[in-house]
Amino acid sequence: MSTLVRPRDNRWIAGVCSGLARRFGMSPNVMRLIFLISCLLPGPQFVIYIVLWVLMPDESKSPSYN
Repeated sequence: MSTLVRPRDNRWIAGVCSGLARRFGMSPNVMRLIFLISCLLPGPQFVIYIVLWVLMPDESKSPSYN
């Protein structure tokens, strides 16, 4: 498994779903679909997404990827 970062490529909004997909060895589109389906359920999905956006380091700013 790779480290949890928001990648430079294959981003749609902030790269959160793409980073999570890369971390768990999934397709980014599958992770996006899982997120969209989870939005049909009650819960703090959007809050979690925003928190991950803030907390996950950007791959281009991470020293290990430069």
